[in-house]
Amino acid sequence: MPFILKKMFIKEKQRAFLFIVKELGYTQKEAQRFISKGRVLVNGEIMDKSSTEIEGEIEFICFEPISKGLQVHVEYDEFVVFDKPSGLLIHPQNRNTPYSLIDELKYQFGRDANIAHRIDQETSGLVLCSKNKNSERDIKMMFQERDMKKKYLAMVHGEVKNDICIEAPLLRKQDESAIVRMVVKVHEDGKKSKTDVKPLKYFPDKDMTLVECSPFTGRQHQIRVHLFHVKHSIVGDPIYGQSEENIVKFLDKELTPLQRISNSGASRLLLHANELEFDLYNKKFHINSEVDFFKICFDSMSI
Repeated sequence: MPFILKKMFIKEKQRAFLFIVKELGYTQKEAQRFISKGRVLVNGEIMDKSSTEIEGEIEFICFEPISKGLQVHVEYDEFVVFDKPSGLLIHPQNRNTPYSLIDELKYQFGRDANIAHRIDQETSGLVLCSKNKNSERDIKMMFQERDMKKKYLAMVHGEVKNDICIEAPLLRKQDESAIVRMVVKVHEDGKKSKTDVKPLKYFPDKDMTLVECSPFTGRQHQIRVHLFHVKHSIVGDPIYGQSEENIVKFLDKELTPLQRISNSGASRLLLHANELEFDLYNKKFHINSEVDFFKICFDSMSI
């Protein structure tokens, strides 16, 4: 498990954050964040003030990444791209998460490597990652300026006959229900969002269409919600287009693969980040996934 409890001994009394900076090599900002998140314990009690002076034995909850052998898709001097499989988290959900993509990245490229953007756990495909603090800043700035072009492949329900430009504002629902709170919806009070959808191939025997999606904004669940909004929900989506009962079963991990196929058409979300195109450091990059998404789609529709 990446998060482990390390015991350490401090000979001379000093401020907690200074010990983490000097002895463990983190920045002051990182040290203060660790302390605020309860990752330093003294006599078994969580310490939450970075200015507190400590000495003697302390415990530090540290992140030690592990590898499961996921190979980098492409590597350059300042960044790498992984082709993430469906089901793999980008970051740990909590300290009990056994493995996520950040494990693989930091295991292979060190503490300063970081993931520059996110895709959903169930979405597969390309994830751009920086190899150091400088490239992290540059890449995140590129995303903020919307200089990144992304294309996704999705298998959707129904026939999509023509290109669609979906411009529908997205709002994260606020509700007492934990189920509803995690769901994004189209709402006039939401943030501006735009997705272009292009049909690639219709499969009449399954009444499904393979489409290419180009999001111009990067809202949470944007492609999923936009396609659901135009009545072409993504095959295998366990949230959008499902009853609350089935959503609860999915979230509680009580939905069997066969039930999921029966409810949504596939055992996984059939959405794949297929292309990244951007300019960085005076160079043009156009990176394509090598995954056979078409095969994945039809393999996921049966047990």
